[in-house]
Parts: sequence; C-alpha cells; structure tokens
Amino acid sequence: MTALTPDSAKKFILDNTALMAPPHVPEIVLHLADEAHDLWLRTEDELTEIGLPPPFWAFAWAGGQGLARHVLDNPDTVRGKRVLDFASGSGLVGIAAVKAGAAEAIAADIDPFCATAIRLNAEANGIGIKFLGTDCIGADDGWDVVLAGDVFYDRPFADRLIPWFAMLRARGAEILVGDPGRAYLPKTGLEPLAVYEVAVTRALEDAEVKRTTVWRLA
Repeated sequence: MTALTPDSAKKFILDNTALMAPPHVPEIVLHLADEAHDLWLRTEDELTEIGLPPPFWAFAWAGGQGLARHVLDNPDTVRGKRVLDFASGSGLVGIAAVKAGAAEAIAADIDPFCATAIRLNAEANGIGIKFLGTDCIGADDGWDVVLAGDVFYDRPFADRLIPWFAMLRARGAEILVGDPGRAYLPKTGLEPLAVYEVAVTRALEDAEVKRTTVWRLA
C-alpha cells in the first residue's frame, strides 16, 4: 500500500466496507466489512504483506457491542461527562456515548486508519467525536469515564492496562469494560453490571453468539 493519507484511507474504507448497523446496536451505523468484502477473508499475514495493520476498525466486536448497548440503555453512565473510548476501533462505543448525552467523547486508537474510520462513522451518525491517535496508557486527561471494549486479549497489553485503570479509578474515574471472556480479563477487582448475548461472526470468533459482560472496575 502507498503512504497513508486521509484521502487514501477514506478510499480504502469506502471500497472495502458497507454502512450497516451492528446486530446488538441497531441505533448506530458503521462502515463495516462483511462476507461480501475481500477484507473479511484476508489473513493477518496477507494484510501485513500489503502494509495494512489488522483492520480491527472494520468489525463490531462483541465487547464493544455490549458496552455500547449498556451505555445507550443507561445514559446516566455518561450524560454530561467527559468520556474516553479507549482502543476505539470503529468508534462504536464513543458514538454511543455521544448519543447517550456525553459532554465530550474522545476516541483513542493507535491504528492510523482509525482517524478516518471514526470520522466517517461519526458523520454517518450525525455526531461529533474527537480522535486521539497516540498511546495514552499511563496518561490522565481528567476523563470522567473510560470505556474499553475487548482489550484483554493479550497478556503484555493487559499488564499495562491494569495499573493504568487502577490509577484512574483511584482518583475517581469510572472504568467500564466490555468483555466476552477474553483470556486475560482480570479475575478480581471487577463488578458485573450487565450481560448480553451478542451476535458475531465465526470468521472472527469461536462462536456465532458471544456471552458478553460489562464490568465496572471496583
């Protein structure tokens, strides 16, 4: 792939996705890949060969869908607050936060494609959302609520997240995690708030429905 620009990222996203609603969050539309798109079928190795990071932004993952559903159904969680949607991907959870009345939502992701994908998705839903493209683990910009879907899939990443989340919680931020049973979800210190049965695809997951829990850091 040639050097990424906003225009080339936009063309790639529009060519390889379609605007559709995630199964568990029909109020929101996103530019997503499905069975009709080659992007769906390409392996991570194939993507690396053409210089494309794994396109996590092109799918509505179970943890994010559960977290977005919880925010929309419980708007007091975010209403009037500054919200960080960490490891945002498509921007689904941040968009849900804005729709639920957040004063400000910041979608954070280090994948350079996400800046364009999230902007396109926000525009498709008629809302505004800020984007943070740096690694913000360890930072504290005074967010009232941090929302994190599907983040405990990798041990080194989880080992960085847990102390950061604990630091933010200690100073009063709410930390909510959407997780469908990822391997490195902490075994202690989490309080379950809601459980959802989220439809996903066998191309991405090990089942067509993932039992997904929204947790609050205690």
